[in-house]
Amino acid sequence: MSLQRIVRVSLEHATSAVCVAGVETLVDIYGSVPEGTEMFEVYGTPSVDIYISPSVERGRERADTRRWHFDTGLEIIVVMNSPSNDLNDSHVQISYHSSREPLPLAYAVLYLTCVDIALDCDLNCEGRQNRSFVDKRDWVWGPGGYGAILLVNCDRDDLNCNDQDNRDRHVHCLQDLEDMSVMVLRTQGPAALFDDHKLILHTSSYDAKWARVFHACGPEDSCKSYRHVLGQDKVSYEVPRFHGDEERFFVEGLSFPDASFTGLVSFHVTLLDDSNEDFSESPVFTDTVVFRVAPWIMTPSTLPPLEVYVCRVRNNTCFVDAVAELATKAGCKLTICPQNENRNDRWIQDEMELGYVQAPHKTFPVVFDSPRNGELQDFPYKRILGPDFGYVTREPQDSSVSGLDSFGNLEVSPPVVANGKEYPLGRILIGGNLPGSSGRRVTQVVRDFLYAQRVQSPVELFVDWLAVGHVDEFLSFVPAPDGKGFRMLLASPSACFKLFQEKQKWGHGGALLFKGVVGDKPVNTVSIRQVLSNVNLISYNKFVQSCIDWNREVLKRELGLTERDIIDIPQLFKTERRKAVAFFPDLVNMLVLGKHLGIPKPFGPIINGHCCLEEKVRSLLEPLGLHCTFIDDFTPYHMLHGEVHCGTNVRRQPFSFKWWNMVP
Repeated sequence: MSLQRIVRVSLEHATSAVCVAGVETLVDIYGSVPEGTEMFEVYGTPSVDIYISPSVERGRERADTRRWHFDTGLEIIVVMNSPSNDLNDSHVQISYHSSREPLPLAYAVLYLTCVDIALDCDLNCEGRQNRSFVDKRDWVWGPGGYGAILLVNCDRDDLNCNDQDNRDRHVHCLQDLEDMSVMVLRTQGPAALFDDHKLILHTSSYDAKWARVFHACGPEDSCKSYRHVLGQDKVSYEVPRFHGDEERFFVEGLSFPDASFTGLVSFHVTLLDDSNEDFSESPVFTDTVVFRVAPWIMTPSTLPPLEVYVCRVRNNTCFVDAVAELATKAGCKLTICPQNENRNDRWIQDEMELGYVQAPHKTFPVVFDSPRNGELQDFPYKRILGPDFGYVTREPQDSSVSGLDSFGNLEVSPPVVANGKEYPLGRILIGGNLPGSSGRRVTQVVRDFLYAQRVQSPVELFVDWLAVGHVDEFLSFVPAPDGKGFRMLLASPSACFKLFQEKQKWGHGGALLFKGVVGDKPVNTVSIRQVLSNVNLISYNKFVQSCIDWNREVLKRELGLTERDIIDIPQLFKTERRKAVAFFPDLVNMLVLGKHLGIPKPFGPIINGHCCLEEKVRSLLEPLGLHCTFIDDFTPYHMLHGEVHCGTNVRRQPFSFKWWNMVP
């Protein structure tokens, strides 16, 4: 229960005051006290509860139990819990006494009008035993937490508009309101009170940058009724006198949490007393609600797929057909970006990352557009942004964008527990350089955005040894029926050399890699024997293995993994300009659609009619209930330093876990 304000009583004339239901009012009786006063009594009408607080140590007692010795340390506290029917329909009477006089020395009367004012919203208290202990001024994480949630209204519900819904100050269609959070102002009390009192809805100039409030000043089923009343350049709004008990406001988020924005936005309603013409307005009471803007959340490859994206370019017809067949098997939608839109930019994984936002009343997907800005740069905004599909991007002010800012370098793990801490939405994985070294890193604005979301605490890996420099070149995650519910796949030169050594030992040293590759340019075959005798290749892959092992230890520590959670996938790399690229199609750079895996066809050595690399991968993954489909991406992707995962993208089901139930 919060303190309202101090009201001073007078012996010369009756005093009147406004109380807010359930809020304490201090009554000051010391301003004018009859000479000789030793004691006093306090009584009120039945609707008024009166307490005396003799001291902090003794607590409070009901005032009407006895006569009180006059002491300047006493506090008189008045509480009314029900709104008044009429002005001044309740009162408190104070009588001043002396032991030398049989009758009271004087009386003071305080007339009270009670009004009930509350600014409310959905505090998301499900599961809490007692909502009365919820403080609307706080926002508390965790399963026992509470607090209102605001969505960034970053979709485009009206297709006739050219921009996102939160980019202008209008409600263009009623569906737009579904993405907003409702804030309700409830008021009960005598209508005549508002002849000389007013209600002001307000926020700070800082908070006004992050949210916008609409008020229906007419029929709620008409878009034209909704006025922009708070947010941006508007920090206060005088609420018109209304006829009912409540007014509804609709609140939209304007920006995601970021380096300069914690995600918390506060709104207040203040009752102002304007009854005295000789003085300025004075505040009687303020109520506050706090919203947290919902974070953008990534989805790991272990979640069920809903929609697959792929680009159709000049030379990838068979690849697109194979992806389409895999999507059909997995039961998900396929969206093909045509060549006239992608202008032969096939790297749709690098262009965007598909995540979502969620509040108790609404969930919708949001595409994060990378700052790489290739020929696909318009696709997320022009083709994906739409009704209930949001859009966000971060662009650096300078020219600091590198290949690491493509979103093949942005992945997220499945849910994990590491170092005693739960990460129920997984952890974001981004690649950069070694600590303390100078090299490529993800641009600061993207890093700031990812860290500010708070619910998928990022882990930074070492990728600067790779020519392209993406985490998806050496790791991926697949679902599993046991253990932690997934396996992490790591590219492994050591596993590949071990496999090839076994095959050579059994007399298959002459088996050839790259046999059967069809493309515009001829590809030279190479035997297992040649690979195992190539000193430079072996030496370089020892270096690559050391880089992957460094990341392996980071991942084990930061994701709480053991060796049983990791599968080593045979893979070799070669050097180009002192950086690593895949020697044969990169097997971990795969498309994961539930139990169906679209894996780059490695064109490995054929032994007894079968590719030994494919056989090895099947033996590692199919016992987990996974189905391996090897897709030929050699000419349209591998020769350009990318693979299946680089050339596809997937929208997935959101987590069943609600982000507000975690503790960052």
